[in-house]
Amino acid sequence: MDSLSAASAPVVLSLLEDCSLEMTAKDVSQLEEARIRIPPGTRINITFLGNEDLGMRLTAARAVRRHGFTPVPHISARRLRARSELVELLAALRSDGTDGNVFVVGGDPATPHGPYDDSLTLIRTGLLQEYGVRHVGISGYPEGHPAIADPVLWSAIEDKTTALAQGGLYGDVITQFGFDADPVLTWVETVRKRGIDTPVRIGVPGPAGIKRLMTYAARFGVGTSTSIAKKYGFSITNLMGTAGPDRFLRALAERYDARRHGVLKLHFYTFGGLGATSQWLSDFRSDEERDELHARSGPAS
Repeated sequence: MDSLSAASAPVVLSLLEDCSLEMTAKDVSQLEEARIRIPPGTRINITFLGNEDLGMRLTAARAVRRHGFTPVPHISARRLRARSELVELLAALRSDGTDGNVFVVGGDPATPHGPYDDSLTLIRTGLLQEYGVRHVGISGYPEGHPAIADPVLWSAIEDKTTALAQGGLYGDVITQFGFDADPVLTWVETVRKRGIDTPVRIGVPGPAGIKRLMTYAARFGVGTSTSIAKKYGFSITNLMGTAGPDRFLRALAERYDARRHGVLKLHFYTFGGLGATSQWLSDFRSDEERDELHARSGPAS
């Protein structure tokens, strides 16, 4: 047993408590297979993709709820074509009993399809509360955004957390995934210094092929230098293998200081591999529990 791993095991296990997962509306069959490995009540975010319609998103939310988990449907502000489309979605979620939690994001379109320029505009409508939403997730970008300047990102997170509080809504920040714990924790510390005490869910890439991880990283502006890749545990010159986030999680645990970083949780991006991620999480949690048990029992006499 690695002594560093053993020392960080209790903190890793603490971070893994109440971790959340992500799925698309097309992953319902994977959820059926993976459900026995996912702790009851787990928050499962349901993405708002342009090639998935309202019916698919509602079916996914109902499946998440039916299996004893907490559905967190995404709402992409710039993809909404009209106020009536937002009302239709929220009313359908309320009718299904899947209305308590949502995640709001600006979305990919450079030009809004309708009246909402960004997620802040949507939050300020008051429609979320009107249709039963009580908890709202918003985005955070520890390594910046390829299309949005840093000052704009900081203004956005401050304005959104203020708007949620003023609207009587609870919330958390879900960060973009990364491969290096240092910039993530530095960013969280800055968030706290700016007076934002909202819980932060650190985005973690689920186990995936290195080529796929690199593709997503390039798309979202995530740093992937040779030194970062080495710290994470893969090589950017060899894309044939797979990689899991074990080194990243242990690095987070080693550097996490609740006094400076506040409440931290984890959010796993599954990249279409909900089954693989839930299996990896189950195995990793078991390994960490074993390491903690060994550390507590001490050396054999």
